Amino acid sequence: MAAGKKFTNAKKQVEDREYTIPEAIELLQKVKFAKFDETLEAHLRLGVDPKHAEQMVRGTVILPHGTGKSKKVLVIASGEKIREAEQAGADFAGGDELIEKIVGGWLEFDSVIATPDAMKNVARLGKILGPRGLMPNPKSGTVTFDVSRAVQEIKAGKVEFRVDKTSNVHVPLGKMSFAKDKLIDNTQVLVDAIIKAKPASAKGKYIQKFFLTATMSPSVRINTTSLETRANA
Repeated sequence: MAAGKKFTNAKKQVEDREYTIPEAIELLQKVKFAKFDETLEAHLRLGVDPKHAEQMVRGTVILPHGTGKSKKVLVIASGEKIREAEQAGADFAGGDELIEKIVGGWLEFDSVIATPDAMKNVARLGKILGPRGLMPNPKSGTVTFDVSRAVQEIKAGKVEFRVDKTSNVHVPLGKMSFAKDKLIDNTQVLVDAIIKAKPASAKGKYIQKFFLTATMSPSVRINTTSLETRANA
């Protein structure tokens, strides 16, 4: 059966209504059809205007059961901090030589950590790493002298969420092969973190739309009423 027909058949099983998070995950695990292990994804529309700095929603959260993907972590530092990064499990650790390598087109990593004293040179990579969401930033904990902790958190399943120019947030939540309860845990931890990051200046309904989907699956609309109650608590 062609992928298009499989998708159509899966979509027919998604009712035109709002689901709870557990209901949605159970349904997505039931209708998944890809031959590879798909990733559960959260897509939220927030009631903020990211054009205003005070309404930028950004943060990190450690998913209790990880994402199911082993991230390759690169650390840009100097001296003892390089050895600290390597001992913590960084896949790549070094100084200016790594910066030059990235300028030359090398991008075989998933996350970048830099010490504050290295940021002067790392700034050169803004146009390369920025559009890919890889630029180190203090708010995401990736500009720090505590490189050991930063590496360990990313390896443990730390993910970053950030509202884009259209007020949307997109975050991976784990593999569809995970037990349902683990995916529910990951999803609720993310939602709690996004609610906690609600800007004081944001007015009206905060979580306007919320969909769960998998890599190849149709999206499932989530009921945001109870979530909004938590956001206003």
